[in-house]
Amino acid sequence: MRKFAYKDPLTVMVNSLTSIETELPFGYYTLPYCKPQEGEKHIAENLGELLMGDRIENSPYKFHMNVNQSSIFLCTTTRLSGEMVKMIKQRINDIYQVNIMLDSLPAIRYIKAGDVQLRWTGFPVGFATENQYCIINHLKFTVYVHEYQDTGTIIGTGDGLDVVVSGGGENKSSAFQVVGFEVFPCSIRHPYNSISKLGMYDKIIPPIDCENLPQMCFKEGDQITFSYDVNFVKSDIRWPSRWDAYLKMEGARVHWFSILNSLMVITFLAGIVFVIFLRTVRRDLTKYEDLDKETQAQMTEELSGWKLVVGDVFRAPSHAKLLCIMVGNGVQITGMAVVTILFAAFGFMSPAARGMLLTGMIILYLFLGILAGYVTVRLWVTLQSDFSSWRALAWRVACFFPGISFAILLVLNFLLWGSKSTGAMPISLFFILISLWFCISVPLTLLGGYFGVKAKPIEYPVRTNQIPREIPRQKYPSWLLILGAGTLPFGTLFIELFFIMSSIWLGRVYYVFGFLLVVLLLLTVVCAEVSVVLTYMHLCAEDWRWWWKSFFASGSVAIYVILYALNYLVFDLRSLSGSASTALYLGYSVLMAFSIMLATGAVGFLMSFWFVHYLFSSVKID
Repeated sequence: MRKFAYKDPLTVMVNSLTSIETELPFGYYTLPYCKPQEGEKHIAENLGELLMGDRIENSPYKFHMNVNQSSIFLCTTTRLSGEMVKMIKQRINDIYQVNIMLDSLPAIRYIKAGDVQLRWTGFPVGFATENQYCIINHLKFTVYVHEYQDTGTIIGTGDGLDVVVSGGGENKSSAFQVVGFEVFPCSIRHPYNSISKLGMYDKIIPPIDCENLPQMCFKEGDQITFSYDVNFVKSDIRWPSRWDAYLKMEGARVHWFSILNSLMVITFLAGIVFVIFLRTVRRDLTKYEDLDKETQAQMTEELSGWKLVVGDVFRAPSHAKLLCIMVGNGVQITGMAVVTILFAAFGFMSPAARGMLLTGMIILYLFLGILAGYVTVRLWVTLQSDFSSWRALAWRVACFFPGISFAILLVLNFLLWGSKSTGAMPISLFFILISLWFCISVPLTLLGGYFGVKAKPIEYPVRTNQIPREIPRQKYPSWLLILGAGTLPFGTLFIELFFIMSSIWLGRVYYVFGFLLVVLLLLTVVCAEVSVVLTYMHLCAEDWRWWWKSFFASGSVAIYVILYALNYLVFDLRSLSGSASTALYLGYSVLMAFSIMLATGAVGFLMSFWFVHYLFSSVKID
């Protein structure tokens, strides 16, 4: 919580220029904006901000708490070169937004569209008329402050921190907090005689009137003058509520009711399927166990369905090592998602802390390597009874998902480097990520593998025959059942997926983490149920190869996520331009779908493994 005294300097920051047309951020000072007198300075950023392409820098705008200023001159550029004019026009055509922040609050802009008032963060670089381009060069800032009465004298430090010195007695001084930050952009052509002899931060006379001055439409050889106003307004909004203006989403009523409806329908359907399924299995077990041993032996030859695969149901699957690795990575991703969303739902990851959500996810993933190593090695020991190769397996699970992610990010980074975008990760960041992975994730994964090999292997309730049982011809192909199984988990996910993708690609603030937590828990339950039902169907069809099928039964939701991402690209991101932007979108979508496949597949597989173990341990077979 930051407080400022009267006339304290307020630090205004600028961030990268962003566009929903290209999704390629560029540095603020790549355009001919005025630079601070002390020069450009990059602000220290956390890991999440760097990965999101944020490049926060100081700005020439100087505010002082509760001091109104009007028509403040900043600078006049040198004459625009043809190359710079071309760049500005390209940024205007791509609808790039200028992002300015005060006390971590992005500048918000209000636009009236008929009777509806729309909210946007930032303001456009400029706009195009019929035959010319105009640039935004005058900003009207409004800063909303909430006043507090504090005892003692407050000495502001200018960086948002304050020192309170006790004054004793009844002395009181006001402290102010920034609770709102709005901007109204203008394009004006400043009269030459009013600015020709001015220095930076001098007052322009006569005062600027945006409505009565011509627009600053530019061409090669022109000079552009920048200026600003700032007005402070006292507000009743308190510090905890200052983000409310940013978190209001259009169509919120539809958002809430759609999610609630989806939760109710999916819960109802999943409940019906699960109840019917439990009754079927219970009837089979009860009927079988009520018979005496002699009758059971006589019935064994007449049995059909899942009871006939008792000697093959725990036969190790093909590519068992890869299955163990994917399940281990899936458990790691699931744990990361649950803990991250849980923290966000309880307010520990505020939107004010830029990049903290992504930073938290990465740190959690690194530390949950111990869980991935444990699950992978213990599952491998259970399947193959191999206690000697656990180190190599732990290394593989530590490299599998991070290796694929690094490969995708490296390809995308080359595209961003080629576009000279600030979204490109610097080489130093790659070394930081590799160091974090090697120093934290790998040792913890090996430690988890050690615990996994020392743990007691899971014992199968029945013996496996030496000769595999022949699998009868199936009525329906397995891939068709697996493909259909993914629709139910996707039904719980797709509405929330729309808002998440809108947050990522359209610059909207996502804040309903409580609902996201509920959806995640429901998705976990549905994945478990779908996988168990499909496993039971295969066992009833005397198909004992359930291992991989149980994984992909719930993991097939990733196919629908990819299809939805393509649909979103075609219908919701129609304005996305450029091959680099499309490749960036598709690359991140593939990475997201792959993560969802590993997480949902691991949940489905582990639940099916528990079900099969429980089912056959309940049957008394010699």
